[in-house]
Amino acid sequence: MPLPALADRVVVIIGGSTGLGLSGARACLAAGARVVITGRKAASLAAAAQELGSDVATLAGDATDPAHAPAAIALAKERFGGFNALYHVAGGSGRRLGDGPLHELTDEGIRSTLELNLHSVMLSNRAAVRAFLARGAGGAILNLSSVLAWSPSPAFFATHAYAAAKAGIIGFTTAAAAAYAPQGIRCNVLAPALVETPMARRAAGDERILAFTRSKQPLDGGRIGQPADCDGAVVYLLSDAARFVTGQVLAVDGGWSVTEGQVPKT
Repeated sequence: MPLPALADRVVVIIGGSTGLGLSGARACLAAGARVVITGRKAASLAAAAQELGSDVATLAGDATDPAHAPAAIALAKERFGGFNALYHVAGGSGRRLGDGPLHELTDEGIRSTLELNLHSVMLSNRAAVRAFLARGAGGAILNLSSVLAWSPSPAFFATHAYAAAKAGIIGFTTAAAAAYAPQGIRCNVLAPALVETPMARRAAGDERILAFTRSKQPLDGGRIGQPADCDGAVVYLLSDAARFVTGQVLAVDGGWSVTEGQVPKT
């Protein structure tokens, strides 16, 4: 089944130089879009640009900077003549910053994890909505959350500030969807389970976590997810095929949220 078309659409992907964002950029391009991708590392952006070709523009910067998303949208208009959709992927684990179980959670872990994963989404979405309202023609927003927002895994993924941020994305997106539906602005959420990305290196290299994943994500042999598993959902939710869809959370999780999972014995 072919992906829904994004012909004549300009998509901005905040955090699009690696992992889920880069895979989503590939899918949007294949569906006919022109794409602006942003990221923090110039080397990753350069590699992505070389791979993806002339229908991609890149912008280096930090998604927690209030000026970052407006600059990406301005680049989309300058380079490709418009702006139709935002996909916010930027975020990540706060484990090294002090995130963890509540009794171990540091003040810095709380602040940094929420800023990286929730505050950045609010900033990019604000910029997108302002641009859509100014244009007066609607638009689509897709925010990346996680199944950990409602389906926790205390044995292996007890990062409580991260879970709070990802749950906050759902509440925030739902509220925005309700507020801006009359203006034709659609806001939805994609919630993957464990996917093999740079952020997931710790989990992907841990045999006990992989054994747990085989029972927790039982679809397709109980494997760890791949970024491309989410691509169809990304293109669908940004396209006119989803023109009657807003305020929804789509879990692409291999069965995680409906399966118990078995923690391996030590």
